[in-house]
Amino acid sequence: MKNLTRRLLLVGLTVAGAGVVLAWVIGSQLCAPAPRQIGPPPATLDATEVVFSSTSGSSIHGWLSRGLAGHGAVLLLHGVRGDQRDMVSRAEFLHRQGYAVLLIDFQAHGASPGRQITFGDRESRDVVAALEYLLRSVPGEHLGVIGVSLGAAAFVLADNRPPVDAVVLESMYPTIEQAVTDRLKFHLGSWGPLLQPILLMQIQPRLGIDPDRLRPIDRVGKIGAPLLMISGTRDEHTPIEETKALFAAAAAPKELWSVDGAAHVNLHRFAGAEYERRVSEFLKRYLSSIGSASPLVRNGSMPKGMTMPLSTGKFRSSITL
Repeated sequence: MKNLTRRLLLVGLTVAGAGVVLAWVIGSQLCAPAPRQIGPPPATLDATEVVFSSTSGSSIHGWLSRGLAGHGAVLLLHGVRGDQRDMVSRAEFLHRQGYAVLLIDFQAHGASPGRQITFGDRESRDVVAALEYLLRSVPGEHLGVIGVSLGAAAFVLADNRPPVDAVVLESMYPTIEQAVTDRLKFHLGSWGPLLQPILLMQIQPRLGIDPDRLRPIDRVGKIGAPLLMISGTRDEHTPIEETKALFAAAAAPKELWSVDGAAHVNLHRFAGAEYERRVSEFLKRYLSSIGSASPLVRNGSMPKGMTMPLSTGKFRSSITL
């Protein structure tokens, strides 16, 4: 009996040790930088390469495409382990409509140097630097932001950022705890979430960040601008229930678009023309200062009785003001 107990204890310690090692390896991979050679911007954007400093400690590389006066300017923020090229298709249709667009590589991504990915913390400082750069580059234009996953979280977590006039947040995690659990379950199956506490324990010593800092759901109600929130109904990285909780925490005016059948993918490529129609209508409402299309809402306020349009078709939508 004693031998059996010892064997079981040894097996338990071996399994626990293997779990710790596995969690450490996963943590190393998750926060490892994702550098890439980016190359010149595509001719379709008529953009110039730009570089500016961020308090994250990085020199942020990006592409700036100037638009038509009075149409507005949009900052495009990519997802984790991506780079500015992931946002090119969005930039192209916005550029065709006259918007100025700025695409950037977050610190530790693409052409922007950095030691570690920080899941929105240091990247939030890059958001501030990018908005300040955009304000200097296209003075007088109303500003919009489209952030995807990490990019969405980085915007929401940004402290002391310049005010903006419209925000589109796609596939954003509500808390780092939920983000880690969802991804472990997706990649490792039902037992994967057992590693979550070990991964979360690494955040402070590895990155110098309190995990409580990485909670966009606590900050989304204070973004101070009209919000369009988008997520796929089959997204296993950020389930639609989590997006609905984020939406409930956001302040009006706000709109939620649940993209039927979409997973954690490029929602512009998935939804195509419908994505462009919805996002274009939303941005035009708040960014354009041309003629009758001048902004109706500034700093999160809407004229009494004004409603957002609800369209029908393949893609489901729910709206709350």
